[in-house]
Amino acid sequence: MTHIVKFACALALTIPFATGVALAQTDPGVQGGNRLSSTFPALSSIPVTTDPNQPNLSSFFLDGLNRFAAVESVITPTGGNGGLGPRFNDKQCASCHSQPVIGGSGAAVNPQFRIAGSSTSPHDTTPYFVTANGPTREARFPFFFNPDGSANTALPNGGVEDLFTISGAAGATSCSLTQPSFSAAKAANNISFRIPTPLFGAGLIENLDDSTLLVNQQNNLNNFAHTFGIAGTFNRNGNDGTITRFGWKAQNKSLHIFSGEAYNVEMGISNLLFGQDRPLPGEDQQGVGLPAGCLNLDKIGYPEDSVNPTSANAAVLDDVSAFANFMRGLAAPPQATTVLLNGVAVSSASIAQGRQLFSSIGCVACHNSSPGTTQASNFTAGLGNAPVNAFSDIELHHMGSTLNDNVGQGNAGGDQFRTAPLWGVGQRIFLLHDGRATDMLAAIEAHEGNGSEANTVEQNFNNLSTGPNGQQQALLNFLRSL
Repeated sequence: MTHIVKFACALALTIPFATGVALAQTDPGVQGGNRLSSTFPALSSIPVTTDPNQPNLSSFFLDGLNRFAAVESVITPTGGNGGLGPRFNDKQCASCHSQPVIGGSGAAVNPQFRIAGSSTSPHDTTPYFVTANGPTREARFPFFFNPDGSANTALPNGGVEDLFTISGAAGATSCSLTQPSFSAAKAANNISFRIPTPLFGAGLIENLDDSTLLVNQQNNLNNFAHTFGIAGTFNRNGNDGTITRFGWKAQNKSLHIFSGEAYNVEMGISNLLFGQDRPLPGEDQQGVGLPAGCLNLDKIGYPEDSVNPTSANAAVLDDVSAFANFMRGLAAPPQATTVLLNGVAVSSASIAQGRQLFSSIGCVACHNSSPGTTQASNFTAGLGNAPVNAFSDIELHHMGSTLNDNVGQGNAGGDQFRTAPLWGVGQRIFLLHDGRATDMLAAIEAHEGNGSEANTVEQNFNNLSTGPNGQQQALLNFLRSL
């Protein structure tokens, strides 16, 4: 019996993304609400955990959920949340993680499209890559620029270039900043994007021991390396050398660090893990940092998100800790029993055939159905001794020229990415690290490129029979069941 808290803030969206890139077979598209509404009960029906060691876990989960959904402002209103900026990508965690419910990935309606020109960011314009119904994104410049505006490929950058500023907003006072020149970066072919990673089941991934992952890695090498040409390695923490596992390049060690970095980078809010306002990479490179008028705008001192030592309740949590608790309590996505294609349920035999093909052509060489079982958990019993059916090995793999973003993080090079967990992919709208695809066929094809470990497997997929009852269709049906 699982003790992981499950929830929903809204029914999953039913979105008819069913346009295939080939006429012979069709991606069934984003699957609708029946699946999650039966698995994640209404918010008022969240069960209290029966874990005898953590009887109040659901209250921690709900507190984290409320903070995850809270909208931040530049100046803290009475009883509200402050510290936004001086630069940011959005105003709340839930904006980026909302499909099919809070905790997921980017939604069909992009919340970033409404920020430029609003009271929060009155002087800004909408970047060219932010569209009303496109992916929620962050931007990076892989390299710093030469004086003539070209990319200096000898000087790697790769840091996040926040999309918006608070210049002109109430409380911004003398803080005057300009947006990065995204159009110039496009002209120099020096820009890459990331979309939000879904968070369901993240507590299970966090609780996988290094030894479990290493045994799984060796099994992968023994079983798949010679057949499919796939190796794989792990990203590692620069402090203690252990395996990191969160983010598109597995650059973050824990959900706590993942939360703290996002609070600072995506919303500009200093916290106990990242204690100062963050300049853009170019400002640090130029040796200037943020202007003095943009520091400590809330006048509460640093860090803006902290455990308040003057509180009468010594156990009160900071936001980052609450975010991490919320993410640990998000249940893993279940596999669906029904997949709809053009409104008609595909057969269970087709889904079963797709799963068999997923294994036989080599997809499972990276997208392991499970990398192992978790260790006992001191957070809640539901996270302990549990299988992690993530369809990922948590390893880094060379994905070649098509997906290369020229951004290195930790041990991960420009074309290396963590095997994206596929649980829940049946309800994701935007696919791949940058959201370039909304169609499973396009996402599969993007795995092929010069230097990609997936080339053999992708060719095996191309060799499958096509047509509405073909093998490729069965594999697509299986993927949308996850």
